[in-house]
Amino acid sequence: TIDPEAIAYVIYTSGSTGLPKGVMLSHRSVINFLRSMREAPGMTTGDKILAVTTLSFDIAVLEIFLPLLCGASLYLANADEAKDGVRLKHLIDTKTITHFQATPSTFRLILDAGWQGGSLRKALCGGEAFPLDIARRLWPYIAEIWNMYGPTETTVWSSIHRLHDADSLVPIGQPIANTIVAILNDDLQPVFPGQRGEIYIGGAGLALGYIHRPDLTAERFLFIPSFHQTLYKTGDIGTQRWDGCLEIFGRSDSQVKLRGYRMELGEIESVISRSPVIKVCVTGVKEFGPDDQRLIAYIQVQGEWDERTFRQTL
Repeated sequence: TIDPEAIAYVIYTSGSTGLPKGVMLSHRSVINFLRSMREAPGMTTGDKILAVTTLSFDIAVLEIFLPLLCGASLYLANADEAKDGVRLKHLIDTKTITHFQATPSTFRLILDAGWQGGSLRKALCGGEAFPLDIARRLWPYIAEIWNMYGPTETTVWSSIHRLHDADSLVPIGQPIANTIVAILNDDLQPVFPGQRGEIYIGGAGLALGYIHRPDLTAERFLFIPSFHQTLYKTGDIGTQRWDGCLEIFGRSDSQVKLRGYRMELGEIESVISRSPVIKVCVTGVKEFGPDDQRLIAYIQVQGEWDERTFRQTL
């Protein structure tokens, strides 16, 4: 017998102080997530999912365990296949894949490789903002396109939305089973529909906190009196439409997502600033083209520039 509150896994995410933080997820949270995903977007015996996600990224929980729960089939792509659009297209076609979960940039890879439909019925897209142009390119070929949203601290995905042709933007949808998504103001009070505020998430998917970091746990997992429970402070800015659908607009801090990975710019600046030749460092994400975003560090040196010394101190 397994205690539902026992830790199922710990996944480390970026930390603003330069120290990655380990998020503790319970068996209860994982089971709630998988059972909700079984219903929507849905998976049954006979389905086949292509897994392309590294195990250090929490969305692999869906790819590995959901087919086992549902009696479906799982095909594990190797590292070379996972980053090659032509090879992914070939796998989807030859293995008659029905479900594919990936970041928007991966979907763009297979589209640019000439993929034009086939056995694939459900596209699950998450990990970063879902550009509307990719959704429009997918619509002619896939019956169901889902946008998925959620931080690691609330067990993979917390809200989902099935896209429709009429969508003029890509919302993050409605909470999954036994999940609360609230939009709160600075006084931790719910805002009216249409108003912007910070997204807080609670319910069965809430993590147990950060391992060995009670200070950081207390900072991000807050008891909200109006909800009579603890919610996770995401740092994401969003709003709830009058129809209940959630939209997201960006961050309240310097955290960024790049190719599906959550990063704290302060963490990167902290590491670069360890070098004695660096006086000031500022980092940011710069877009050079569609799906070509890069992390850029701008530095001001002190004294004479020595690249060898700089690299040795990182």
